[in-house]
Amino acid sequence: MREQPDTRAIDVVGGRSTQRTPQHRLVTVLGPAFVAAVAYVDPGNFAANFAAGAEHGTLLLWVLISVNLAACVVQFLAAKLGYVTARSISELVGERLGPIGRWLFWMQATLVVIATDIAEVIGGAVGLYLLVGLPLPIGGVVTGVASLALLLVHTRWGQEAFERMILVLLLLIPMGFLAGLVLHPPMPEELLAGLVPRFAGVDTVLLAVAMLGATVMPHVIYLHSTMARDRREAGRTREVDAEAEAQRVRRFLSLTRVDVGLAMAVAGSINCSMLILAANAMRGSPEAASLEGIFRSLSDGIAPWVAVLFALGLTISGFASTAVGGQAGASVMDGLLPRDLPLVWRRVIVIAPAVVLLMLIPEPTGLLVLSQALLAFGIPFALIPLVVFTNSSRVMGEYRNGPILRAIAWAIAVVVVLVDLALVVMSALGVA
Repeated sequence: MREQPDTRAIDVVGGRSTQRTPQHRLVTVLGPAFVAAVAYVDPGNFAANFAAGAEHGTLLLWVLISVNLAACVVQFLAAKLGYVTARSISELVGERLGPIGRWLFWMQATLVVIATDIAEVIGGAVGLYLLVGLPLPIGGVVTGVASLALLLVHTRWGQEAFERMILVLLLLIPMGFLAGLVLHPPMPEELLAGLVPRFAGVDTVLLAVAMLGATVMPHVIYLHSTMARDRREAGRTREVDAEAEAQRVRRFLSLTRVDVGLAMAVAGSINCSMLILAANAMRGSPEAASLEGIFRSLSDGIAPWVAVLFALGLTISGFASTAVGGQAGASVMDGLLPRDLPLVWRRVIVIAPAVVLLMLIPEPTGLLVLSQALLAFGIPFALIPLVVFTNSSRVMGEYRNGPILRAIAWAIAVVVVLVDLALVVMSALGVA
């Protein structure tokens, strides 16, 4: 009888023959989805979610839940593609495009990263202003430097150290929201009403688009595929037989479902807590139109220390999400540009526009909501190739999406494109 391989002996991260318990394997796989989750609770989410809750109560709670569920599917597919193929989305797209096509694809992806960094740098700068009174342009520079320091952790100590640091920062972000909900718990009937899909005018559609752009973020689709690819590459230090390799892939995909599920549950809970807190404690308040106004409203309406925790969470979100954006900027270059740019120059290119805007625009909160809506237009360029590749047996082999997952993936892609087209029409008619 053929001896079956010991399932404990295959490290899904490094491919080494070590005796690892299921719990230890889970710990080693957890991380990439939490890095992606930070981008889902960036300062753009603060602006969009608080604005939606203050203006419309829990009306759009169903939108947050829906896009978070969609994000679960998208991030799992991104990790699956990267690990199974040992290629990132950018590499796979680059292999199928000519030189001009690669440059154009890289340009739109880089514009997405810049739009993302605008929201994240502005959020970090506003947080520093609320905490210590630092002028916004200086706060933007400090946010950029802080993100560079976080990226140097990745360079010096590796991906896993970076992931652990980002996880800690992610768990610190919601302190103010949770404290506010403890002091002002929501009414159950309001929460239930928010689960019924509906809109109440064009402005709620625009806010829903902003929530979509802030949650299913295109730059972390590229990034997650790259992180999964790197984990697969780390496992090629030794040759293993085909059966053991297949077991390692299946085990990674199984544990990645847990990673994505937990990370998206954390991100979704944070987003929902923002909207619910605004709906419960700031309903109808004009202060919700700006991050500074939200800070004052929380201080006056709940407690000053809750407002301080809000500002601290905003600052941490700006630092962490800008660092993740920097890593995503590197991932979109994979297979598209002939050579990489130094880390410092990548940061300067994407952060400089945000600092300039902070110098020119005294009240930048509106830019946060607008940037999130603009991000929605970059989603199809990442999402459609992801769906096409993961549905393809030529690319994925036996790991291609099954019939149900194929239908769900295409449904998400179609809805995103339709929402984008609807916003274009509304903007052209002057109603958005």
